[in-house]
Amino acid sequence: MKKLSVKKNVECMACLECVRACSESFYKEFHQDLSCIRIVDKNGAAKPMTCIQCGKCAKVCEAGAITQNAKGVYMINKKLCVGCGKCAEVCPMKVVVMADDKASKCIAC
Repeated sequence: MKKLSVKKNVECMACLECVRACSESFYKEFHQDLSCIRIVDKNGAAKPMTCIQCGKCAKVCEAGAITQNAKGVYMINKKLCVGCGKCAEVCPMKVVVMADDKASKCIAC
């Protein structure tokens, strides 16, 4: 998987290349709603929103499909995911994606 790097103190131009890379990596197509990265307007400036690895999604997952790996990244086991969408509802950054009756989230690539 190709990695993108974001430099601190560099203004986001809202070019959507990070959104494209995320969508294409997971779903092999560019679709903003399939990306785990959202570009939002914060006081007139574009800001990329990604998972902050808070773990709220894992706490509400009744199927136990979301666990934290050794690097501190919360991962979704697609085989265990029942597609209830509770993780998407509770995500403070609104970056958990529901597609094909399964959840996807940032894997800190």
